[in-house]
Amino acid sequence: MSDNTTPSRSAPVDSEGRKTAADKETAPNRSTTPPDKSTAPSKSTAPDEKTAPNKSTAPAKSTAPGKKTVAAKKTVAAKSAAPGNKTVAAKSATPGKKTVAAKSAAPGKKTVAAKSATPGKSTAPAKSATPGKKTVAAKSTAPGKKTAPNKSATPGKKTVAAKNAKASARRPRRGPRFSVARGWFPPLGTKGKIALVVSLLTGVLTHGYHLFRYPLYLTDEGIYMQRAWSVLRETSLSPYTYDYDHAPLGWITLAGWAFPLPKQFETFGSAINTGRFLMLLVHIASVYLLFEIARRLSGSVLAATVTAFLFNVSPIAVYFQRQVLLDNLMIFWLLLSLFMLLRREVTIRAVFGGGVALGMALITKENAIFFVPTFMYLLYRRIKGSPSHRFTRALWPFAALSPIGAYVTYALLKNELLPSGFDFDLNNPPADHVSLLYTLWWQLNRNQGTLFSHTGLLQTSWLVRDKVLLIAGVCAMVICLWIGVRNRRRNLGFLVAGTLAFGYAFYLVRGSVVLDFYVTPLIPMFALNVGMVTDRLLKGSFASRFMRGAHSMTRVAVPSFVAILLLASPASGYLVHTNTEGRTQIADQYQSKINLTGMQHAQIAWVRKHVPPNSRIVMDDDLWSQLHDIRPFYPYAHSHWNASSDPDVRDKLFKKKWQNVDYIIMSNKMRRSMMLNNSDGRENWILQALRNSNRVWSVTEGNIRLEIYRVQ
Repeated sequence: MSDNTTPSRSAPVDSEGRKTAADKETAPNRSTTPPDKSTAPSKSTAPDEKTAPNKSTAPAKSTAPGKKTVAAKKTVAAKSAAPGNKTVAAKSATPGKKTVAAKSAAPGKKTVAAKSATPGKSTAPAKSATPGKKTVAAKSTAPGKKTAPNKSATPGKKTVAAKNAKASARRPRRGPRFSVARGWFPPLGTKGKIALVVSLLTGVLTHGYHLFRYPLYLTDEGIYMQRAWSVLRETSLSPYTYDYDHAPLGWITLAGWAFPLPKQFETFGSAINTGRFLMLLVHIASVYLLFEIARRLSGSVLAATVTAFLFNVSPIAVYFQRQVLLDNLMIFWLLLSLFMLLRREVTIRAVFGGGVALGMALITKENAIFFVPTFMYLLYRRIKGSPSHRFTRALWPFAALSPIGAYVTYALLKNELLPSGFDFDLNNPPADHVSLLYTLWWQLNRNQGTLFSHTGLLQTSWLVRDKVLLIAGVCAMVICLWIGVRNRRRNLGFLVAGTLAFGYAFYLVRGSVVLDFYVTPLIPMFALNVGMVTDRLLKGSFASRFMRGAHSMTRVAVPSFVAILLLASPASGYLVHTNTEGRTQIADQYQSKINLTGMQHAQIAWVRKHVPPNSRIVMDDDLWSQLHDIRPFYPYAHSHWNASSDPDVRDKLFKKKWQNVDYIIMSNKMRRSMMLNNSDGRENWILQALRNSNRVWSVTEGNIRLEIYRVQ
């Protein structure tokens, strides 16, 4: 049957012989379906709403005989529908609107007319749809717009008509939200991933190249590997009397690292080399954590990239972060704890993990306590207003104190928590047994000259290695503190970065005993402050597309130029430097001709060849593991520290007599260390043995000198 009726043909009838709705009069806003058919009622118009009588509508197509068309109506009459089809009329329209009725639909299909539109708008008729499908007409659009007709859809699906056509009708695009307190961090993105990969590869290159040759093995490296050897071989925290000078997690970690290796401590040639390879892995993990921390505190990939660059390339960073130091392990735990607090959501697992990581840092090295106030404030800001803030603020300190509680419990079970008679007199240390609390009290009361003197470490060690990072870091720390304090709510990231650096800088300048590698935890904090200030100085917003493009290029070009300048300038010492002869050459940390540790290996080789294994030897701790872990063993080789302070070594083996010493193996600057340690005369007998000896071996390179003496 044809969908269109013509004058020459009679109107169609349904199965009951009645005429269809096409031959009835249609009134505005009324349903055109027969009374016995269910129809969707049309919406009523506003009381004062009228249709304009002077506007003509498109004439209806030819209808069956006897059908009347209403001329004043603003709608075009629906075409003849197929038998059994239900047609829902158009909803009420606003004044001045023309609505076109839906075209004929296939049998058994319901057609919903267009919804109300804004004044002065015409809606296009819906096209025919497949049987059994509902078609939703176009919704209201902006004034004066025409909506595209609905296309035919697949059966059983609902299709939405034409969408908004003009961009002006859309909402303006908002910039990415950023808030440290709420965890609104921008996504890493493709550029961020590339910058992160480049940062990790840079860390592998700068810290991995020349790793086993530079710098010279340090005394403290030997001490930590010696204690790791004791954990693995003797299941004790030290081969000597453990006096709680440092918490033990650091060398427990070193022992756990060496245990599964094929040759354990000798896997990479020597015990200290094995520990240094772990330091390389720790540095790479720290680069990732520091990159993400900088990005989340600043919301910028640029800040994270600058931070990672300084952390990787700074000569002072390369020098100390290659060495087996507790400070490097402490940095990793601190960064992990901070990373957990900067998750997008402060979950129970994140809070608990962050607390445990902080506790691990504290029992790796105790000076991590100077970072705790900043961590507590950051946690407070992150959980403020949270429904579980009471539980969270109790869980975090519990998790942080758990590792510390295990350490205290160990001392308590060994009856070494308190000194004898509860006596904390520093002039009369307890002689019968060691004490954890007494050692902490002794460390708190140690003092030393200021760092700012001409003979202090700042002038003689730190600024010599990298004055650029230290000076820029202090300036950036002040700026971060100023920005963060001015608006703590908005600039939480700057406040966190500034207080992290300030807290540890206060520890260094307070006047206590400071060794040169104590500056290591300050390096990532200064790098973080410099990165965030650099990003803030290069920020800007411009309406012009050209200016935005130029500014984007500037944000990349300026830091890149500074990085190239630092790497190419001999004055910085980052990649090249000026040697003692006034010539420019590759920096020592990358100089393949420099093999400082090879001098120590040559020293050990001479001992194995010429010194009997049962000889009583006084030496430094840097050679201890090689003489005790590789055959032939030298069981009577002890450091001058233990030979002068440990009763078992001093009184039983050497009996404080220089005649009982056979050989003295001198490391670089060991003579100076003996003089400094002899303030109470404890090393007089060792110095006397040195005066009654002959030098049998020596090697010198630059200002480094190693020697071996045979006591007469």
